[in-house]
Amino acid sequence: MAAKKKALITGVTGQDGSYLAELLLQKGYEVHGLVRRSSSFNTWRIDHFREQLELHYGDLIDQNSLLRVLAKVMPDEVYNLAAQSHVAVSFEMPEYTTDVTGTGTLRMLDAMSQVGCKARFYQASSSEMFGLVQETPQTERTPFHPRSPYAIAKVASYWTTINFREGHGFHASNGILFNHESERRGENFVTRKITIGLAAILKGKAKELRLGNLDAKRDWGYTPDYVDAMWRILQQPKADDYVIATGETHSVREFLEEAFAYKGLDWREFVVTDPRYLRPAEVDLLLGDATKARTVLDWTPKVGFKELVRRMVDHDLAQYPNVRA
Repeated sequence: MAAKKKALITGVTGQDGSYLAELLLQKGYEVHGLVRRSSSFNTWRIDHFREQLELHYGDLIDQNSLLRVLAKVMPDEVYNLAAQSHVAVSFEMPEYTTDVTGTGTLRMLDAMSQVGCKARFYQASSSEMFGLVQETPQTERTPFHPRSPYAIAKVASYWTTINFREGHGFHASNGILFNHESERRGENFVTRKITIGLAAILKGKAKELRLGNLDAKRDWGYTPDYVDAMWRILQQPKADDYVIATGETHSVREFLEEAFAYKGLDWREFVVTDPRYLRPAEVDLLLGDATKARTVLDWTPKVGFKELVRRMVDHDLAQYPNVRA
């Protein structure tokens, strides 16, 4: 009987990491996760299957911890999903964001090199790298114009990954994922702010919802579909880079309309635009062309925009006020 494949996921307690861990367990992997030590537990996304995981303390800003975990596990696949991933926060904490989201990728790849780990490597790249978009839709060949410290750090990680592929012979790939949401999205992201805010209004606990730019347009998909793409990328015989997107764009306003109308409300009666939530430099339009992923990976998203919004609304209404994010 063949030995189980071993995967190491950084950011395993996050939205993407939790869904990816579930997927890999279903596929028969031995799944290891890297978690940061903190004074409070933030493992709610993986608690329902935590006993099936091997968790290791470590941090992308501490290379010794990466060396230790890699040497102990010697995984077949490494999925680098950990990051300071909130764009607005990156303006407040640019140095920390750069250290974790940018240099952290270099530390991991360098650590793999030092311990002789030949694992296939997946880097979580982001549509935010396109920023002030140079063309629409965005493909693997679209030039980057990052508009936040987060996006700048992601561009650095993207090229670091390619450098290790081309310069060191690593099977290292980038998944350029456009926005992907779910019931496990953090509550400080606009989609969860909307669905939790709507639940509070429906329960009579709030009278308004305060948001920033309602005109920003995003290509929104469902996270379980996107972690399937991550896995498919690492199953390819040759490492490469892929845009993962739905090919549809919707504004924050449209997300509001869909969510509130689903429960029979007019969002305009409840939503207040608050300049505190505006970014210093906005990304106005993101729309991905995933033709390469469809062709090479045989990947297509299964959950559409309307169903995504309704799943999130139903979840947060059912869980309120005990929603977790």
